[in-house]
Amino acid sequence: MEEKIRRIYLPMTETAFYILFALQEERHGYDITQKTKELTGGQVVISPGTMYGTLSKMEKDGLIAFVREEEKRKRYRITGLGREVLEIEKSRIERLYRNSRGERYEEAEI
Repeated sequence: MEEKIRRIYLPMTETAFYILFALQEERHGYDITQKTKELTGGQVVISPGTMYGTLSKMEKDGLIAFVREEEKRKRYRITGLGREVLEIEKSRIERLYRNSRGERYEEAEI
């Protein structure tokens, strides 16, 4: 993974995390917003400006890929690089969670 990608995306913002997490299945922007609301009980709401700016940046950086357009909505899916970034972030979050409970995290450090 390029150092530039690591520097830009790790650690991730909640917005970036939920976008990549949602794009494990093909989705469009509004669908990502709805999935994020559902997963977080409405605590995380991604505004349209933030959504489409982040999608554009992630596509340019190779974390997601445009799949097709359907009824004027662009559908995206996570790429291999995006999965790698997401897995690193999930491990970081797991480490934080375990440490907060006083547990030692045994998996390879980031």
